[in-house]
Amino acid sequence: MICQECGKRPATLHFTKIINGEKTEFHICESCAREKGEGIPGAPNSFSIHSLLSGLLDFESTGGPSFTNQQQQAIRCEECGLTYTQFSKIGRFGCSACYQQFADKLDPLLKRVHGSTVHMGKIPKRSGGQIQCKREIEQLRRDLQTQIEQEEFESAAKLRDRIRELERKIADL
Repeated sequence: MICQECGKRPATLHFTKIINGEKTEFHICESCAREKGEGIPGAPNSFSIHSLLSGLLDFESTGGPSFTNQQQQAIRCEECGLTYTQFSKIGRFGCSACYQQFADKLDPLLKRVHGSTVHMGKIPKRSGGQIQCKREIEQLRRDLQTQIEQEEFESAAKLRDRIRELERKIADL
């Protein structure tokens, strides 16, 4: 693929920007990227995923939970010895035990990045029938609770019946 800017050199950087739901793709060479000011991974003044995570982990400036440096140093993985401060600087864990050790700090981070702490991705059609049913049941239960609060008992009864039907379907799978 040729650079979209100069039309001469091969495009080695491929950017996808999504702003207000509008997706734009750029395919440019390193020279044009430097001229445009786009970050080049590995270049001296580039933007990295570690910078992004470090910024997201800096809760004090964003109104989230604030910890003194001493408190952050005290939070340490028992397996590898990684501190929360070190994690916030490098943007990755030292071992699998870090997930459990820093779990209470990860929920706010995941909510900020993904909007939820529960994975809501696609489900394979062949093997995802049970998962799809469980998700539908969860949504129906939320709807049921709303209907009960609004004293819409007839529609609440229909939702209850649908939930029971799906629960039987899961039991049969």
